[in-house]
Formats: sequence, structure tokens, C-alpha cells
Amino acid sequence: MGARSGTPRRIEIWFHRVDGRWYLTGVPGPRGWYANVRAHPRFIVHLKHGVTADLPATAAPVDEPTRRRVITEVLDLQNRPEIAARVSRRQNLDDWLARSPLVEIVFDDEFALRRPALVDAARREGHDVTGH
Repeated sequence: MGARSGTPRRIEIWFHRVDGRWYLTGVPGPRGWYANVRAHPRFIVHLKHGVTADLPATAAPVDEPTRRRVITEVLDLQNRPEIAARVSRRQNLDDWLARSPLVEIVFDDEFALRRPALVDAARREGHDVTGH
């Protein structure tokens, strides 16, 4: 959903799994999708390659140690020769740490398992936290 307009948005983006959790990140610089999920953290992940599914989720901020660990792992993958050949230039860790957007994707079922107090509070306020 657009940060200012509130208009639903749909983009194609890569996501990464690190230490059993899912993350969205991107090359250094401002990103519209990042502004959108900061303003409206609820979103849908539309899977389309191999598996087709629409998965309700929430974008959660990450702390600095997690940020460093996730971005380091993402860049380790992107800088592998078989991947780097498809990327215009080698990715710089310091640049990514300073300027790349990063959020954790918390799928609704995970949200309920990992943050039960928040789920209870949201339900008391009448919010649908399961996406069903």
C-alpha cells in the first residue's frame, strides 16, 4: 500500500532466508517499497515460481546486529562468482550497511507464534491478525 496515497501496490522483489527467517532488502538507496511497508507494515507475499500462494505478512524492523548478519549473508551469496556474473558490480558491505533497506517478513502464522502478546492486544482492538 502506498505510504502517502494508500493505494495498493504490487512489485516484484527478491527475499532472502537467513537463520530460518525471511527478509526483504535491496540495493543501497531510497526504495519506495521500504517507505510503503514502514507506513503500512501489513502486506501480502505473492509467490509465483514453483508454488503459487498469497501469504499475509507483517514487515518488522530489525536491530543492528541482525542487520549486519543478514546483509553480510545476502552479500556473500550475491558476490559468489555464479551470481556476481549477473550483477553489474561487486556489492560493498559498508555501502549496504549504511544505505540499504531491510525488514523481516513475519508471516501471520509466525507472528502468532513469536509475538503472542501483540496478537492478543491486536485482537482486543478488533484487528484481524490471521489474514483469514
